[in-house]
Amino acid sequence: MQETIKPPAEALYAEQLEALRATDSGARPPHWLLSPRAVRDFIIGRDEPILHEGREVPVTRKFYGNDVLIERAVVTLAGNRGLMLVGEPGTAKTMLSELLAAAISGTSLNTIQGTAGTTEDMIKYSWNYAMLLDKGPSETALVPSPLYHGMKHGVLTRFEEITRCPAEVQDSLISIMSDKVMSIPELEGGVLFAKPGFNIIATANIHDKGVNEMSGALKRRFNFETIKPIASLNMEAEIIASQAATLLRHSGVETEVDGAVVELLATTFMELRRGISREGYKLDVPQATLSTAEAVSVYVQSAMTSYYYEEGGVGLDRLVQNMLGTIAKENAKDLAILKNYFAKVVKERASSDELWKAYYEEKRWIG
Repeated sequence: MQETIKPPAEALYAEQLEALRATDSGARPPHWLLSPRAVRDFIIGRDEPILHEGREVPVTRKFYGNDVLIERAVVTLAGNRGLMLVGEPGTAKTMLSELLAAAISGTSLNTIQGTAGTTEDMIKYSWNYAMLLDKGPSETALVPSPLYHGMKHGVLTRFEEITRCPAEVQDSLISIMSDKVMSIPELEGGVLFAKPGFNIIATANIHDKGVNEMSGALKRRFNFETIKPIASLNMEAEIIASQAATLLRHSGVETEVDGAVVELLATTFMELRRGISREGYKLDVPQATLSTAEAVSVYVQSAMTSYYYEEGGVGLDRLVQNMLGTIAKENAKDLAILKNYFAKVVKERASSDELWKAYYEEKRWIG
């Protein structure tokens, strides 16, 4: 896993998970690798490191948000109801589902990616047709889906972007989630009973609501948890700095994260997202999703551009240049909103702050 671009959570945090398993004395639901308390600690971090095999292992915070929501999510998965994580794009729904699966089942790779082309076969099972024609229906000819694997081995199944799937495909989950049984009529006695530990974590974007609206019957099989955008500027800046540093390091870019530039970027995104500046000016809100993840991308792209083409650091010209693609992603007219932000908010701050003054001078890139 050292040579992969993005290791899964169970590989990236293997040392922390090993230390938690070795010292976890809490009650565990059947087939869970950690107790609910240890799962929570893995996701939101611990104040004190764990002493494991003669060394201290810090357990870091990985999700920034509502800690009580994490407790509810873990308890949901310990019961018989699925967990549905909803929210705006870029609010770390996928990351949270990956962390939960890694901590509970030891793997986050048992995943279905929902698209408009997802079929019921992709969710349940399909067949190796060469073997099917040669030997007829048999378990060896059956090609298991992640859902089938989750039921057979008692591990969590992640279902990303479930509302992207056609409604009839979504509804194929109803009986499985109710009875924890999958019917396989092609096989003699073809019934797969889910083992303890199986459950489903699904995600959906609020902006996708109505693309393929979930039926009421399917909704009743899930507990819904809404992941909201970061409300604290300091916390958002901390996340941007932390994730940018990790991504730059994995890309082989040796540069320090500039905290002042990160705060400036976080302020711009948060004010445009909310539609109001800290001075109380009302602002138009772009159609683009100005999430924390998008801010991380803008900073990383800016830092990499400066690293490869200039003297390093993060030039504010590069920051504005990379911001344009994010702002105009949904509608090119949104650039006028950014231009107005510079003309009203950035210009006023430029009169008393050198960084904001330098930032204002790069308005020339907006057009």
